[in-house]
Amino acid sequence: MARDYYGTLGVRQDASADEIKRAYRKLARELHPDVNPDEAAQQRFREVTACYEVLSDPQKRKIVDMGGDPLSNGAASGGGRDPFGGFGLGDIMDAFFGAAAGGGGGRGPRSRVQPGSDALLRIELTLEECNTGVSRDITVDTAILCSTCRGSGCAAGTSPTQCDTCGGRGEVQSVQRSFLGQVVTARACPACRGYGEIIPEPCGTCIGEGRVRSRRTITAKIPPGVADGMRVRLSGQGEVGPGGGPAGDLYVEVQELPHHTFERAGADLHCTLRVPMTTAALGAVLKLDTLEDQVELEVTPGTQAGTELVMSGRGLPRLRSTGRVDGRGDLHVHIEVEIPTKLDARQAELLRELATLRGEEESTLASAGRSGGGLFSRLRSRHPR
Repeated sequence: MARDYYGTLGVRQDASADEIKRAYRKLARELHPDVNPDEAAQQRFREVTACYEVLSDPQKRKIVDMGGDPLSNGAASGGGRDPFGGFGLGDIMDAFFGAAAGGGGGRGPRSRVQPGSDALLRIELTLEECNTGVSRDITVDTAILCSTCRGSGCAAGTSPTQCDTCGGRGEVQSVQRSFLGQVVTARACPACRGYGEIIPEPCGTCIGEGRVRSRRTITAKIPPGVADGMRVRLSGQGEVGPGGGPAGDLYVEVQELPHHTFERAGADLHCTLRVPMTTAALGAVLKLDTLEDQVELEVTPGTQAGTELVMSGRGLPRLRSTGRVDGRGDLHVHIEVEIPTKLDARQAELLRELATLRGEEESTLASAGRSGGGLFSRLRSRHPR
């Protein structure tokens, strides 16, 4: 069975030469042994390379389009040969992007000074701390500027010297033959690692890195209104880069602890208030503890179970993406009416008396049902068959 050359590269049969080249270049980045040492990936890499060799050759591609298989003679992928003739991934990328055949134009030395990466640290905050904001001393373990060489990486009284291998260019070139023809490739100089210079006497503190790891304590100011998962950026408090490069940022991620009374929904707060049956019926003014103080909450007579009372502006600060606070959310109080489960004789007698006064005694309801004037009878009368 003939290979699916186009399917292996993930292109259509009418794909242009440039589209085929881009598809192969993408797969080569992912599958090359220099990047992905997995055996399955290497096998896939050999298959992809073999298919690209065929489709990049107009004569061989014509054979494929006619239903043939140019590799059916045994020169298939995985035949034990290196499909790139010893080329590394850097050589492949150079063949596509770097020095062209017969040309120069290398990339030049790269700077030893590189920007540092960001760091992430998580802290736990209570709902009260999220409400008011907090300043918290935190301990971080990051790379900082070497105090001995101040980032140069050199011992005192010394300086970097030009690399003799590459002459300061940071790369070396070689000419090899591959399926692309004669290609001039440029790769990082193995002596100076692409920097174009060598540190003859490295700093004894940082061993030429220009930075050292250190544990330090900094103060993180968390603004009011933060929520679980939010990150506060502390500029320049991350990792110092190689060669004493500028430090990245430190991100402090908030992990909000559960609260025993309130549940949060953005800037709004929700809580459940259980009131006795008599309070719901007669009404009352109750004391309610919020995150900041104690307030009075009016329960009006006849309040039903499930009623939601909204106290405007008693929620959390609304923190905008700009870091500024814009107003506050609301406090939503959900009323739950408690029905007594145990009554003494006197309490039961009083409730029966109340039921009689309100015409709600059980006998009246039962007789209404027997006379046909009950709930279900009324529903039937409204919806006759």
